[in-house]
Amino acid sequence: MKKITVIGSLNMDLIVNTPRIPILGETILGNGFMTAPGGKGANQAVAAARLGAQVCMIGCVGNDSFGKDLIENLRVNNVSTEYIKVIDGVSTGVAIIVVKGGDNFIIVDPGANSRLTCEMIDSLEEVIKKSSMVVIQLEIPIETVYRAIKIAKKHGVKVLLNPAPAHKLSDDILSMVDIFTPNESESEIITGLPIKSVMDAKKAVMLLKEKGVANVIVTMGSKGAVYSSGNQIIHKPVDKVMAVDTTAAGDSFTGAIATAIMKRNCIDEAVNFANIVGTLTVMKRGAQPSLPFLQDVQNYKSLNSVIK
Repeated sequence: MKKITVIGSLNMDLIVNTPRIPILGETILGNGFMTAPGGKGANQAVAAARLGAQVCMIGCVGNDSFGKDLIENLRVNNVSTEYIKVIDGVSTGVAIIVVKGGDNFIIVDPGANSRLTCEMIDSLEEVIKKSSMVVIQLEIPIETVYRAIKIAKKHGVKVLLNPAPAHKLSDDILSMVDIFTPNESESEIITGLPIKSVMDAKKAVMLLKEKGVANVIVTMGSKGAVYSSGNQIIHKPVDKVMAVDTTAAGDSFTGAIATAIMKRNCIDEAVNFANIVGTLTVMKRGAQPSLPFLQDVQNYKSLNSVIK
């Protein structure tokens, strides 16, 4: 399979369950604390690799124990780490994740992720040029995102942009994106359209298509996904399951879309595949620990075909 290059963040996630969200100044008891490798870039890289893609990662970590652990975890998951830079004097990115009833609330300190500069991207132009797809998010400096997208398009490399966390994007940049995977809140911030329903999501997809995005997929959690397929805008629901932790569900979906497209699946097949991957992800705790392998997806499809 052709190579996917993921450009983005690497974080160590610090996760705790809580019965409710505390009010200002209140202390409550949580439970089930764990640390787990995360960061949207690393999550998407591992997701794609576990699903059978050839993946390399471009990013930055600090010269600390978290950074070493994150790099080793990528290697264990068959992600090439040759282009991850270790930065002295700055901490590795961390995410504080509070999980309540399957939903999550996240605070991110980007740390070394903020040191991924345009100059670094320029120095890796040959790596980008030799890729078949670049997958990128917004947990790194926005100017670095722009530079990477422009270099990819210069060499005819497909660009998948997951606009998380949400950031206003210029029409010029949007027109260079081949696949765009925002969730509901990100779509609302980027388009200015409130998204409360599937019909609202379809309007957002239409607007983003008018701005020049080739393929738009709005993820809607338990409601599935709304996406463009040729001249059609389609809603694809997902199976109802008990969500344990929604952390990394969007990242696993994005990694699955990238993998499916690299396997030459059409957009409809890719969304079907990614919906299953996202569903499996929310059934386990943690970011990367919850990401399914290709065999898990195949087993799920076999089980459902028997049930149906």
